[in-house]
Amino acid sequence: MEIILRNIHKQGYSPDISSYITEGGYKALEQSLEVKPGHLLSEIKLSKLVGRGGAAFPTGLKWELAHNAEEYPKYVVCNADEGEPGTFKDRIIMERDPHLLLEAMAICGRIIGSTQGIIYIRGEYFDAYEILKKAILDAEKRKFLGRNILGSDFSFNIRLYRGAGAYVCGEETALLDSLEGKKGQSRVKPPFPTFTGYEDKPTALNNVETLSNIPEIVLKGGEWFSKIGSPLSPGTKLYCLSGNIHKPGVYELPTGTPLSELLGKYGGGVEGKLKAVLPGGVSSSFLTDRELSVNMDYPSVAKAGSALGSGAVIVINDTHCMVDIAKRCTEFFAHESCGMCTPCREGTKRAKEMLTGITQGSGELSSLELLRDMRKVMYDTSRCGLGQSALNAVVSAIEKFRDEFEEHIAAKKCNLGICSG
Repeated sequence: MEIILRNIHKQGYSPDISSYITEGGYKALEQSLEVKPGHLLSEIKLSKLVGRGGAAFPTGLKWELAHNAEEYPKYVVCNADEGEPGTFKDRIIMERDPHLLLEAMAICGRIIGSTQGIIYIRGEYFDAYEILKKAILDAEKRKFLGRNILGSDFSFNIRLYRGAGAYVCGEETALLDSLEGKKGQSRVKPPFPTFTGYEDKPTALNNVETLSNIPEIVLKGGEWFSKIGSPLSPGTKLYCLSGNIHKPGVYELPTGTPLSELLGKYGGGVEGKLKAVLPGGVSSSFLTDRELSVNMDYPSVAKAGSALGSGAVIVINDTHCMVDIAKRCTEFFAHESCGMCTPCREGTKRAKEMLTGITQGSGELSSLELLRDMRKVMYDTSRCGLGQSALNAVVSAIEKFRDEFEEHIAAKKCNLGICSG
């Protein structure tokens, strides 16, 4: 079943507004103008849609808080800064069905009482930026955006803002600071963006995938959506399959689909022998072949000791060294840390040094326990999710593949012969 990708897979479909309208596009926006915002909000809450960026916060509750906020103006901000390694689902939506996102943002504006939307898009998404820019102009010409949409008293504009390539700006408050022209660093919460967001005004901030569910919920109702997939987090989910898999790509499946089915039936199976899977990108923890029965919804993956995150499913076979992979994860986080808080700034740097030492033959066994302790400290004291999750993959690799780390340290080299040094 497809909700978000339903148009993209139709033969002859293009990102032009004419194709979108032919397939029923903007009908949900038209319908939303005929009912009160409170009714629309009730349907979103009834759907039990949760954020698809990783936090899994109830969308209806977030919008209700922004709706009830008394300050004006209010803002709708779309997080299109897709920086998690292995994640490429939002780019597909923006490049191949941009009007789906625009319509969803306008509906959100109608619900919370906002007249201004902003898409914070990853700076490297050159094609998506140009496609969205054209889509906004076309929607304005057809009166789906701008002043007095479709002859109503509702006005809503959308503008684009290009990020500068900082992974930390995927965190909502760091994104807002960047949007305001400041250095992208997280804010202390509370207050939350629904009360004090962009320019210190009430802001509803969601990612591309989350918003893209909204038009179908408006057309078919919240109850319809709530019965799809897992009752723990209903609807469909976009899963990005990459790594050692025969058929990499983006797959939209009902939440709760077993990981084994995702890899075997849809991904065409693993290339070689499966060693580990990251179900939610490098900020999640490794799963092994003993955990392939896990259902791919947020609570179930969390119960298995990992995180679904944005749905970046990275498959690793037995030709890869887990020590080397752990080191590469720390290199990423050390590079992307904004440096504001000491636990993350120093913790990611020190973890990178220790793992580099192990791969180069100068590591010590005591480093493994120190990395475990550092992960706990960083989780408890880091300012945002980057530092809190930076050592998830590392520690899970140590716990599940400790023999590889010990062999490296004892032999002072990689048994597979692929680590640096």
